[in-house]
Amino acid sequence: MSWPPHVTVAAIVHRNDRFLMVEELSDGQRVINQPAGHLEPNESLTDALIREVLEETGYIVRPTYLVGLYQFQSPSEGPLFLRLCFTAEVVSQSDRDLDPDILAANWFSVSEIAERQRRSPLVDLCLQDYISGKQYPLDLYQNVQT
Repeated sequence: MSWPPHVTVAAIVHRNDRFLMVEELSDGQRVINQPAGHLEPNESLTDALIREVLEETGYIVRPTYLVGLYQFQSPSEGPLFLRLCFTAEVVSQSDRDLDPDILAANWFSVSEIAERQRRSPLVDLCLQDYISGKQYPLDLYQNVQT
């Protein structure tokens, strides 16, 4: 097991019965994922979320709720991940290019998501938790800097 764990953020962005997802390659296969990525030094979790969604989709978002915290390690004993999943709403769209690792950003229905290969089990778990109504206020998390 790797230590420390990789801290990542992911966004559930829901609009008109569709969810914003990114398409990318993982082990040579085209997969979908929520817009997500790693927390960078000196960055708050919500700032990381805003940055990752912009880089991967071109959308500027506002975080609204925390959906959950998820610990995951692949069966191959790869890195340990701590994922924080948030909901966010679209504020606007930019004209910036997407990250080179992103093949496309698209809006999918739940059934369209189920038809595609997902990057990890966390994609489904975060989506299920959101659909079941799990939403915690953002002030559950505090960014304390000294």
